[in-house]
Amino acid sequence: MNTSFRIDRRAFLKGLGGVSLALPILDAMGADVTDKIPRRFCAIYTANGMSLPQAGHKIDEWSWFPRAENKGEFVFGKSTEPLAPFRKQLSFLGGLYHPSGPKSDPHVCSDMWLTGAPLHNPKPGTYNSVGLDQVVALHTKQFCRQPSLVLSIDAGTGFLSRTGTISYSLEGRPIPAENNPRRIFDRLFRGDRASLKAERDKLKQRIKLVDAVAQNARALHRRLGKSDRERMDQYLTSLDEVEARLIASERWIDVPLKKQDYSHLNLNATNEGEPAEFYRNMFDLIALAFDADITRSVAFMLNREDGMGISDTFPLKLGLSRTHHNLSHATDKNGQMEFAKYDLFLSKQLAHFFDRLTRYKDRDGSVLDNTIVLFGSGASTTHNSRNLPTLIAGGSAMGLQHGTYWRNGETRMSNVYLSILRSLGIEKDSFADSTGTLSKSIFRRV
Repeated sequence: MNTSFRIDRRAFLKGLGGVSLALPILDAMGADVTDKIPRRFCAIYTANGMSLPQAGHKIDEWSWFPRAENKGEFVFGKSTEPLAPFRKQLSFLGGLYHPSGPKSDPHVCSDMWLTGAPLHNPKPGTYNSVGLDQVVALHTKQFCRQPSLVLSIDAGTGFLSRTGTISYSLEGRPIPAENNPRRIFDRLFRGDRASLKAERDKLKQRIKLVDAVAQNARALHRRLGKSDRERMDQYLTSLDEVEARLIASERWIDVPLKKQDYSHLNLNATNEGEPAEFYRNMFDLIALAFDADITRSVAFMLNREDGMGISDTFPLKLGLSRTHHNLSHATDKNGQMEFAKYDLFLSKQLAHFFDRLTRYKDRDGSVLDNTIVLFGSGASTTHNSRNLPTLIAGGSAMGLQHGTYWRNGETRMSNVYLSILRSLGIEKDSFADSTGTLSKSIFRRV
């Protein structure tokens, strides 16, 4: 290819009568357009750990981690049995931890789950580093309409160690999450535009407005006290995210969306309604966004730590006797059984998501084959920041080989994250406090 000759990705051929025809993707448009099959990443977090019943209760079959291995294959626990149809597309990982975890307030485990937060004895809300999802977004945003999609059960950023997001910017600041299905749909798939020019002008006006607000806010920032500056930092991060989305939308405004079926969506679902309906609609939106290549980086926080937020009541809505946080502290047999039944509920939602990703197809397989899904929690048993429950699904087209329960003593979670980045084709030397990639693991090509 002659590198001195480049064609704009939005180039058109002009025909008779003023008719325009969009050009197909050409090598002359550059590598950012002729990218290969999309490589995607989705992080899904649940708070308060998973059910790992005490041995004395004799309900080991309800442990979230697989119970045993039979001829090289693990045996699903009852709380993860809904995932059995995807045995060859997922793996469990044990023995993982963040070195900073045991040294920190246990309630910051959601804050550091995707970041590692490598500073010792951090102060909640002020210490963090970039999240894995945002490193992925940094390296994939040129290929898709939105740099990343950040979702959670309660939206926003939350407060201090009880955050409402698991996504952190390059500067380590919390990125506000969205939780309204209709707003998410409008942002991702809105297509009823009367005039491309009018839409572009509207976007430019909003970008100018964000710039003006940010400039004034930064001037005020210098006159504020420390706590107010921290709040302003979060506000400015929010503005930066809005600006990034607007700029991305402007670049893609002339490129038509993939035609998809949205009839299964219920955009009126809310976190105040039936829990399964809300989660499944959120997962359906993620799957559609991946299928249309709108974004390649997603972070979704299913529950918040320490009984914060509306999802703490979800077990009650499902007929269980205690809230989510209370179940995580249960030491009696019935309480630990109910905690496992809530894990079972979450496994059913994951199975629905995996099924959607399997049904959508890329040129070389399913969307799940080209997506690495990370699911886990920042604690194992109550406030225990070791042996973090972790499941990885998908990515077979990127060399991942599944169907195993991997563990190799205590292993840094950041080594897993570096392995994920390498599998995605992001050649980073390190991530947070990583010491290398995982060897002899599900990551065969890193």
